[in-house]
Amino acid sequence: MTARSIQDANRAPTTERAVSPSVWSQLWSRNAGGYLFLLPWFLGFFGLTLGPMISSLYLSFTNFDLLTAPDWVGPANYVRIFTADPKFSTSMRVTLFFVVFSVPLKLAFALGVALLLNRGMKGLPLYRAVFYLPSLLGASVAIAVLWRQLFAGDGVVNDALAIFGIKGPAWISNPNYSLWTLVVLSVWQFGSPMIIFLAGLRQIPVDMYEAASLDGASKWRQFWKITLPLLTPVVFFNFIIQTIEAFKSFTPAFIISGGTGNPINSTLFYTLYLYQEAFSFFRMGYASALAWILLAIVGFFTAFSFLTSKYWVHYDD
Repeated sequence: MTARSIQDANRAPTTERAVSPSVWSQLWSRNAGGYLFLLPWFLGFFGLTLGPMISSLYLSFTNFDLLTAPDWVGPANYVRIFTADPKFSTSMRVTLFFVVFSVPLKLAFALGVALLLNRGMKGLPLYRAVFYLPSLLGASVAIAVLWRQLFAGDGVVNDALAIFGIKGPAWISNPNYSLWTLVVLSVWQFGSPMIIFLAGLRQIPVDMYEAASLDGASKWRQFWKITLPLLTPVVFFNFIIQTIEAFKSFTPAFIISGGTGNPINSTLFYTLYLYQEAFSFFRMGYASALAWILLAIVGFFTAFSFLTSKYWVHYDD
């Protein structure tokens, strides 16, 4: 082989690499259709989710009232929240009370109904639809208005109690009971976790119950030793979802209290207080700081739940 042919052979791969399309163009030519289908999602994510989040993070370090340009104040909003805002601590106390009582009661009630439906009764699809309906309607304004009428001083609940000679209180206007009416409304919306519990119960092998029955285990013992341990992944999922939803609860408190959180701030949910700061007093920078604190609180509860799940959630492995 001559020196010229060797030189041409060494040059050929370089020329081929130079004219070959780039990796990015190859990826685009292969996946252009998929990217075009994802374009609406990208627009929504960057324009309606990520963009506003970044803007609110910036505004949380400013004074902003929608009418003038944001004025940078640094961490002053956060300092005020934790040191000089009594309504912040009040709203946190009300929200934590709501979360601590509404979430376990809702999950317990949903699991109980799911256990009943799992027994193979006739018309199961109808019952599932009927029990799921409150979850579709419970967060609506109409249901909140109806709930306010039910628990008013002269409402249906007190009329029913009067039949038995019991004089009911003014549930909505009494600070000792007003928050509990919202807890009851939350428990009434048990349909979504019930459907998930029912799907989990259908995955438990029947032969495990048969073996336990042959060993003399009662129904109660089967529930604690078989049903609940095998259902813990579903319980964990429902717990995370319902806890986040409880922290975000807004509409019932807003409608029942007329947007004030009364009586005596007993229904002042954190989200309602955030709404007041943003749209009643137009302190958008302060409201943005409240929103990011709520995000941090929800993130902390979620991370803590995942960290502790290894001690009580049992998977197949």
